[in-house]
Amino acid sequence: MALRFIGIDPETGQQGSPTIWVDEEKQELVLQGWKPDEELRAECAAFEAPGHAPGIPPHEAVVRIPARMVPMLREACDVAERTGF
Repeated sequence: MALRFIGIDPETGQQGSPTIWVDEEKQELVLQGWKPDEELRAECAAFEAPGHAPGIPPHEAVVRIPARMVPMLREACDVAERTGF
């Protein structure tokens, strides 16, 4: 795996750390974030996207990333585009 570290939430201190990487080999964004509470998880699971069954498949997860990390997400997207996604 070729992970490129993009950034970590600067406001989390030593208590958890939402983090963003780009896996250049697999061409994926990799996110570490907070687990949603049951209310948010249920709301996400109930959402119906056209052409998709509702729910969160067992092999997928919902994570929360603070909005203050949007610049890091943009940077990760830029890195991903430059590596040929």
